[in-house]
Amino acid sequence: MSVYGASATRDRQGWFFGLTGPQVFLVLGSAIPCWLAMAVGQWATLLALIPLWLLAVALICIPVRGWSAAQWIGVLVRHTVGQRAGWTRWQAKAAAGELEDPGEADLPGVLTGIQIHDGPPMAGRVTRPAVIQNHATRTWAATARIVHPGIGMSDEEDRDRMGSGLAELFEAASASGQIQLVALQVRTIPDDGTERTEWVRQHARPTEPQLSAQIHAQLDGAVNGAAVRTGAFVTVVVGEETIAKDARRAGRGVTGRARILYGILAEVEARLVGAIGCTHVTWLDTADLAVAIRTGFEPGDAAALADAAIHHEYDDTIGAGVPVGAAGPTNASTALRSYRHGDWESISTTILLPRKGAVMGALARALVPSQVGERRALTVYYRPVAQGVADRTTGRAEMSAAMAAEMRRKVGRVERARERRAVEHLHETDEKLERGRSLVRISSALSITVPATWNAQDFGRRLDASVRLCGFTPLPLDGAHDAAFAAAAIPLGTGLPNGRRVR
Repeated sequence: MSVYGASATRDRQGWFFGLTGPQVFLVLGSAIPCWLAMAVGQWATLLALIPLWLLAVALICIPVRGWSAAQWIGVLVRHTVGQRAGWTRWQAKAAAGELEDPGEADLPGVLTGIQIHDGPPMAGRVTRPAVIQNHATRTWAATARIVHPGIGMSDEEDRDRMGSGLAELFEAASASGQIQLVALQVRTIPDDGTERTEWVRQHARPTEPQLSAQIHAQLDGAVNGAAVRTGAFVTVVVGEETIAKDARRAGRGVTGRARILYGILAEVEARLVGAIGCTHVTWLDTADLAVAIRTGFEPGDAAALADAAIHHEYDDTIGAGVPVGAAGPTNASTALRSYRHGDWESISTTILLPRKGAVMGALARALVPSQVGERRALTVYYRPVAQGVADRTTGRAEMSAAMAAEMRRKVGRVERARERRAVEHLHETDEKLERGRSLVRISSALSITVPATWNAQDFGRRLDASVRLCGFTPLPLDGAHDAAFAAAAIPLGTGLPNGRRVR
């Protein structure tokens, strides 16, 4: 049985009773009035201030669904200000009749800074992968549709090989220092039977016996009700500062950056079809990427787009695909606990990794829709860390852990098994880094999308329940469902917000 998480550690270690540095300073700063009252001997004032200080400590330290109360107050204030200022509502240029360039991306929220270019042809291929430029984060990316046989029927040896292949990919990314982010996205939706119906229409024989036709009709009815359609994407993101110098020698502009990016994509593709076990890797051109974006925002359009693509092969007069300028929703609005885009509403959550690890493939149940009309999407973000940064980060974490252990010993607090295990994980990570392994930061976003006329909050609770059944802890991203949806369901590599400067 392949288990993930044997050497996973927290990204930040609390060095004083589990509190971070800012929390400790805030707690001490909020106690200043109490100290002043003690200094001047105002004991009655001190007795009145102590409950207020304890209330401030609770607001700073006690987490509520992953955030402290003070953080929740900040989220509520920012959301209220944005709602009053009209920042939570968005309308597409095409819906307002102001679309000037159909090839210019028009996307809401954190995707506003996205620009999609037609890249030059890849060497030895006729395809021209779309180059995704994010002006807000100064990154360049490309997305591929992948086909993987899955791990459901794989034995332990095959799973270990696939896991080792993924680890080797990140080790190469850390060593090169060019890949900033690798996003693996899986979207599942009940199969509408469009492609199956077209295949039956083309291959059905008029001389088929009546009994055989009845049996096939019954099988189609049973299978279509239970079938789930899955789409998987991989997005590779590189930073402008890492490829700008090489791009100047490769042609400058978008062409130069695309050529440098293509070299990275070729290496990633070789590893995907190698030990990881992907059978097909297709880098999306502009038209295919527009369809992927459109079906992300509007899952109901998937059947019509698939049907148009099928009939376009036989009749060129039938239009296929969607312009980049019309790939986004017609309108979007952000609420505190949901995100509405077009005729659909989404709720997103992130997933906390269990301390005891999880069996490979444990999240499969969280991706299964509970009923027809529902769509789920999961994106896991792997952020390789440079070797120098990894060494410094691990060193600081070990020092913080040692300081915390010493302070616990001095105050007489017994060291718990969880704390001892966290220190052991840090030592194991340090040993692995010394042997040449890489450090990777992992984050994830999971989204559920239903028609806007349904009770989205009920489906959000179903999503949380399915995550808990998989052995993970859900953390709803209230106040940021628009950015979380873009990270979970739109294969553009935007990622979750990065609070630290990328080095």
